[in-house]
Amino acid sequence: MRSTEAPRPLRWWALVATALGLGACTTPPAPQKPADIPATSPAALEPPPSPAAMAALPKPARPGDWTSYKIQAALRLVAANPDLSYTGDVPDPLLAIPVLEIELNRDGSVRNINVQRVPRQAKDTVQLAIDAVKRAAPFGDVSHLPRPWKFSEVFLFNDDRRFKPRILDQ
Repeated sequence: MRSTEAPRPLRWWALVATALGLGACTTPPAPQKPADIPATSPAALEPPPSPAAMAALPKPARPGDWTSYKIQAALRLVAANPDLSYTGDVPDPLLAIPVLEIELNRDGSVRNINVQRVPRQAKDTVQLAIDAVKRAAPFGDVSHLPRPWKFSEVFLFNDDRRFKPRILDQ
């Protein structure tokens, strides 16, 4: 029989955070950047999305398999980042192709983002892709899908530093 209780260390930290009044904090910690991404990249200077922009995203559907889920996530990435994405033909050559592994919580919120591929040039596109994922989250409930709850996304960046998720180019 599985317990629905949080593991002991998590309960302890929740108790400490509540006692210190940290439970009501709404500011997330600053994201960790890879050492080779300059602090003055366009993503570092970009303001966080407004609440109105976040409200504009529709509630994610409940796809029946991982392929449908990844397509929904890619469409959500484009919708959440209209000024940073494109939907037309992919240029040849591309500026950069970073690859991220997005690990999810049960509700589709982002648990962790792992960089699987850093391009040789335009390394700042990695942070642009990470920020785009964070703006698009949550991606929808994954509790009905097989574990592990993670997927990889390939970001196809053009010379204007705008991306297209590769799954939308197939």
